Parts: sequence; C-alpha cells; structure tokens
Amino acid sequence: MFLHKRTILFAALVLLLAIPACVVAMPSVNYYVEGRDIFDDWDICRTNAAGANGFFSITSGTELEPIIAEESLGENAAVAYSTGLKFVSEYPDINQRAEQIFYFVRDNVRYTSDKSQFGFPEFAQNADELGTIIVNEGVAYGDCEDYAVLLAVMYKGAGLRSALVLAPDHAAALVHLPEYKGAIRTLSVDGESGWVWAEATGSNNPLGWMPDGYEGKELRVQEIVDVAVIAGAPPDKEAITVIRNEGGGERGGVPVPSFFTIVAIMWFLSLFRRRRRG
Repeated sequence: MFLHKRTILFAALVLLLAIPACVVAMPSVNYYVEGRDIFDDWDICRTNAAGANGFFSITSGTELEPIIAEESLGENAAVAYSTGLKFVSEYPDINQRAEQIFYFVRDNVRYTSDKSQFGFPEFAQNADELGTIIVNEGVAYGDCEDYAVLLAVMYKGAGLRSALVLAPDHAAALVHLPEYKGAIRTLSVDGESGWVWAEATGSNNPLGWMPDGYEGKELRVQEIVDVAVIAGAPPDKEAITVIRNEGGGERGGVPVPSFFTIVAIMWFLSLFRRRRRG
C-alpha cells in the first residue's frame, strides 16, 4: 500500500468531511468504520479520496495514487480485468478494441450520484464490484470516478496503457492510442503524446470527447500500473455492510463537501503537474 504524509493544512481540510452516522453494505468486501469514514478490507477509505489511504490517495501536494484500481489488478485481478481481456481476441486492432471497451462501459453503467445510490457524498466502487453488477444484473450505477476506474482496469486487462485524470470537479480515464484518428483532440502526458480522453458518463459520448474547459489546463494524471494493493490482516473492528439503493431516490444525510470540493480547494493552493509512475 502506498503511504504519503499528511500536511497540517490537509489534515484541517479533511476535518471538513463529515459522514452521516448511519452505516451502509456491499457484498464484495468487509467494511468497517474508522472515525467518520468507511474503509474496506484493504484498509482503503471508500468515502474519501484524500489522504494516504483515500481511494485516490490525494495529498495536499501533487501526489495522486489511484489505489482503488489496484484492488482489481495484479494478483487481485478478477471480473473487470478478465472482461477487458476478452476484447483482445475479438478485436485485434487496438483502436477498435479501445472503442468497444469504452462503449461497453458507457452503455452498461448509468450515471448515478453516490448520495442517491449509497446515501454518502462519496462512496467509491472498485472495478470488480461494478463489473460484477454488470455481469449479474446487466446494468450498474456509478459516478465519474467509478466509470474511470472500471475503464482503466479493463483497458489494462486488454493490454492497453491507461491512466486516471483528475480535474477540480471531475475524474475520467485516459487510454494511450497514438494512432487513433477518432479523437477530437489528444493529450500529452509528461511530454508523451497520444493519450485519448475516455469520458463514458454521457450516453452518446464517443471515445475521445473531452468536456469543455479542460483544454490547455494542467490536469493531474497518474498512469495505471498492473500491480495489486496487498490486503493486510483483517482489522479488529466490527464489520458493517453498505446497501446499494436500487430505487435511485435521494437518501437523507448531512450535507457535506465531496472529495471534489477538497480537490478544488487544493487546486488553488498548489499548481498541478502531470506525473506518471515509472
């Protein structure tokens, strides 16, 4: 597991995040409560992206480590990775393969806020949780980071390079396709061109469509590496369950800032730089 030091400033910001007292449950892993957040059995926080163990491990500097993706990579690879792998034989052309994976996620996930689905301002799902729901139920529900993580893991399973990109109020995936002609524009990461924005949150979005306002901006990017986060011994804490609201209605709860609020604050505190793990 990747650990980063918290700064005093960041610790103060984290105190802004208050999670409703009611505890929610998903069948994939064991969850437990630590303070006002919910953690899984990899000791990754599902209700907060920020901090050393946040699901994106965002710190107050320029650090980003999407560790929740590592719950579905390496020795943890399962449904999402293997689903991506199936596209390899069916679509030998990598550009077509990338498009078909994009369409698979776009067409089988419905955009739904975490507040509507789980009753929390933030509750990240890992790629296998979302992928399993698609396999079992035909359609899954998630918000932008859920789409991004599922795409990134499936692309790795399909033998493609992928990355996670964060803007102040958004998350998306990138896929490296230097010969792809269908993108409206391509991006450069650490001086390497050919990265294509994968924005599957819109039902009619094509691969390569990028939301207005991000062109020319410094965005925080982390390439996904096919390694697993290692689960430790089960914590000596009472396990809880998190219930998915299939009705889609808003649940009650204390209005609190989401992790994107924290990212937006941090955006103005420090300049973002593109980085890629070697």
